[in-house]
Amino acid sequence: MNVSFGRRIFPALFTSLFLFIASPGQWAFTPLAWIALLPLLFACHGLSVKQSACLGMICGLAYYLSLIYWIIIALGRYGGLPLWVTVPALVALALYMASYLAVFAAITSWGAGRLPLVWTAPLAWVGLDFVRCRLFSGFPWLDLGYSQFDWPLINQVADLCGHYGITFLIIMVNALLAELFMGRCLSAVKVSRGGKSLLLHSALPLLLLVFTFLYNCWRYQQLEVTLAQAPTLSIGLVQGNIDQSEKWQAELQVQTVDTYLALSTEATSGQPIDLLIWPETALPFFPTDHRLFQRITDQFSSVGGPSLLTGAPHFEVDQDSEATNYFNSAFLISPTSFAKGVALQRYDKEHLVPFGEYIPLQRYLPKALPLVQTMGNFSEGQNSAPLVSDKAKLGILICFESIFPEEARMRVARGANILVNLTNDAWYGRSSAPYQQVPMAVLRAIENRRSLARAANTGISCLVNPLGMVLSASPIFEKMQMSGKLPLLDEVSFYTHYGFLFPLFCLLLLSLMLLYGIFRPDKV
Repeated sequence: MNVSFGRRIFPALFTSLFLFIASPGQWAFTPLAWIALLPLLFACHGLSVKQSACLGMICGLAYYLSLIYWIIIALGRYGGLPLWVTVPALVALALYMASYLAVFAAITSWGAGRLPLVWTAPLAWVGLDFVRCRLFSGFPWLDLGYSQFDWPLINQVADLCGHYGITFLIIMVNALLAELFMGRCLSAVKVSRGGKSLLLHSALPLLLLVFTFLYNCWRYQQLEVTLAQAPTLSIGLVQGNIDQSEKWQAELQVQTVDTYLALSTEATSGQPIDLLIWPETALPFFPTDHRLFQRITDQFSSVGGPSLLTGAPHFEVDQDSEATNYFNSAFLISPTSFAKGVALQRYDKEHLVPFGEYIPLQRYLPKALPLVQTMGNFSEGQNSAPLVSDKAKLGILICFESIFPEEARMRVARGANILVNLTNDAWYGRSSAPYQQVPMAVLRAIENRRSLARAANTGISCLVNPLGMVLSASPIFEKMQMSGKLPLLDEVSFYTHYGFLFPLFCLLLLSLMLLYGIFRPDKV
């Protein structure tokens, strides 16, 4: 490690700091995302590919350690794991996520002088985000595009190409500014033939930004009119604020049910409610064979009353193997369904949390490991069809299913006209994680042009319209109920049809550009 490289670590760490400040959380300055990568890009200028990758790894490690520190809280305080397990788990996950930033830095460094940074940088970043979303069951936590979740004149383009499109624009602006400041673009223009470099480096990116801004303005105004004329669903959210350490104590089950019923009565006393929503595992028992569930069905099965959607665990015995399968589920109690003789509708969570709800490769791990003894062992659900309550077709997302774009897209593609996210964020304590999850849910609403209702045990519970506007939101760790009306749209966005292919297209185009750089090493 030479002196020059050592001095460049500090600018790389400034990118870590800028990315952290720009990331949604308890506080944030999200516009900083548009220049956050400049220090790292400057630091990598003139370095070898290996040195740039090291800078990217250092930058990424510092950033992700500060972003996902709540892993220690979730696994330690509430998961019951010792510190000697939780700290290495945090570091290992941060190193894994930082490796993508290392690859990004290596690609942009290798492409310097061969390929235009203004295109290779966004293609590489989005392509790597796509890989991270899929590899090892995926962990696309708080991708950079989510930083703009509360900027409606920026994020409407997500209904064309998802949150990846916003990420692409952010990285493109960072790269364009880096090239301008480092003189690459200006020098390229001087030696260009017929203005090709000017078009490639500046004109096309600027035209893309102008088009995006105009589209955002037009789409926002168009949808405002559409939403004003759309039918609505009156929704009540109940936030029980049940402490995680008390949640599964059998002697407190009656108290838990009383809490949710009392808050539900309060929610329905002021105005008619079409649908009441309780959080993930609001019922800390198996409903189908528990006496307390009868109280709930009696209250919500009367004709003319609201439907109830609640989270609860569920089990089934496989008749062939006689093995018992456990599911993290959502149950819909609908008066209309009861009148037709259908007692319950159920959704079983499909995308489980590794090392939270199941242990990957558990058969190969020593049974004495605390991780194996402590974590859950749920099975994946097999049906993402909407649950139907009168005019509402509910696309259910349980817990961190909301961070995966494909999960919400598939619900809408199968007919959902509203998205519902049930979650129990008590695992995160009073950390940034509950604030970090909301922006990802908001982008699911924009991408698919669906309203989204989010019911969280300890918060943040919120109502989001198809424009991505958070109409109301709860504080964390407060017992409360809230209600409001959300519009129901039936139109299917371009993203739902085709736009989900955008990150894959970026990955393929990047591969072609890298091949071009290999066989045409002359400078652009």
